[in-house]
Amino acid sequence: MDSLSYKTQHTRPEDVQRKWYVVDAEGEVVGRLCSRIASVLRGKHRVDFTPHVDCGDYVIVINAEKIRFKGNKMTEKIYSTYSGYPGGQKNATPRELLAKVPTRIVETAVRRMLPKNKLGDAMYRKLFVYTGSEHYHQAQKPETLKF
Repeated sequence: MDSLSYKTQHTRPEDVQRKWYVVDAEGEVVGRLCSRIASVLRGKHRVDFTPHVDCGDYVIVINAEKIRFKGNKMTEKIYSTYSGYPGGQKNATPRELLAKVPTRIVETAVRRMLPKNKLGDAMYRKLFVYTGSEHYHQAQKPETLKF
């Protein structure tokens, strides 16, 4: 056995340098786009990824209303919510959601791909979804994220 000792490097929360990215969702397939966004929010694209530290970057999604589904999911997929009260269950298809709240499809898909704990909540707060091509984060000088 060598006398070499290899130490695992763990990123500390105060050492994380975060970037801002813009993603154009126009014409993109929902699941494929959202899995890549979740990976960036989690920080898995970085060489210093640490599973127990929020080392991901900020992501701004524009044109969320122009996202698309493959196959018949636009009419057959069901999004369910439940308020906790009797009779409080609501179901909607993606077509109905796009008409009412177009950002909800991307937000829901990404949220369900993140960890279900406080760390996942912190990662989710770095996601900003907008309809149209305008956003309010020009001061952060976001870079375009290509997949």
